[in-house]
Amino acid sequence: MTAAVRSPAVTVSRRAALPWRGALCAALLLPALAACDSSAQKAERAKEAERVAHASEDFQRDQQLWREQRSAGLLKPDGWTSLVGLHPIEAGAHYFGSDPDNGIRLSVGPGHIGLLRLDKGRLRFVPERGLALTLNEQPLKGAAVLLADDSPAGPTRIGFDEGKGVLTAIKRGGNYYLRVRHADAPSRTGFAGIEYWPAQQDWKVTAKFVAHPAGQTIEVANIIGVVEPTPNPGAVEFERDGRSYRIEALDQGGEELMLVFADRTSGHGSYSAGRFLDVPRPNLQGKVTVDFNKAYNPPCAFTPFATCPLPPQGNRLDLEVTAGEKAYKHTDKTAQAS
Repeated sequence: MTAAVRSPAVTVSRRAALPWRGALCAALLLPALAACDSSAQKAERAKEAERVAHASEDFQRDQQLWREQRSAGLLKPDGWTSLVGLHPIEAGAHYFGSDPDNGIRLSVGPGHIGLLRLDKGRLRFVPERGLALTLNEQPLKGAAVLLADDSPAGPTRIGFDEGKGVLTAIKRGGNYYLRVRHADAPSRTGFAGIEYWPAQQDWKVTAKFVAHPAGQTIEVANIIGVVEPTPNPGAVEFERDGRSYRIEALDQGGEELMLVFADRTSGHGSYSAGRFLDVPRPNLQGKVTVDFNKAYNPPCAFTPFATCPLPPQGNRLDLEVTAGEKAYKHTDKTAQAS
């Protein structure tokens, strides 16, 4: 019996079919792999979008909290909106109170509060007899020496009108002034609220801190015309739209540094005399976070009885900082009181 012989043509045909099988498998597998890659990319994109959304929510929440705290601070019974008077204290003795026969006449409070005597930088206060006053929130029982705001202990506080009114002494350029606050100040009771530019994350920048030699100061003028040397530990440098900018920093002894600056919105949307911004001290890498969304109006924007510093030379930016507080709009009530 003759054995069957395989046809060479059949063998070749089967071998030739093998690459087509591989191609077919690959053709079936590639869409699956692509689908896997697409799913992984979608998951990664979704994860990134979620991260960005959370960061945005955290940013907006931080901005809102800061704005609420800002308004609450202004509206405290002894906050900046409570100022009702700023009176120079000349050397010698002066009666003061709200009656017209006083040497220093106040706009609020008892007709006669007492006698102030300034002698060689020492302020002595003798209260009017029978008047209920407090000294640093404790009942005042007699004459007292008043410390000004340049004292390490802070200024002495004289309370009147059952605590609604507060008197303190401040020192500016070697001169003394009597600062008067009252909880019923029109600038406080008629507070109109603060307007802001929309908070934007790109106005929160990382700046470089350029340190100055220890002990360096800078001349800073205030709104009442007094110029005083102020500690100037360094400057912050940042970039915006491809340009570099620099702001000299002031050290007032707190945990943060203070930037007093003007920009191209000053008088054109923001307060004409400039704005303030508190920034953390530089980290070990010499970097500082500067959040212009938290640029705020000086007290002088709300009351004529403050002594705000003005932007020092070099702190006027050729830049529109459309972030932070806008110019304060006084109500008719507060405008008349000013």
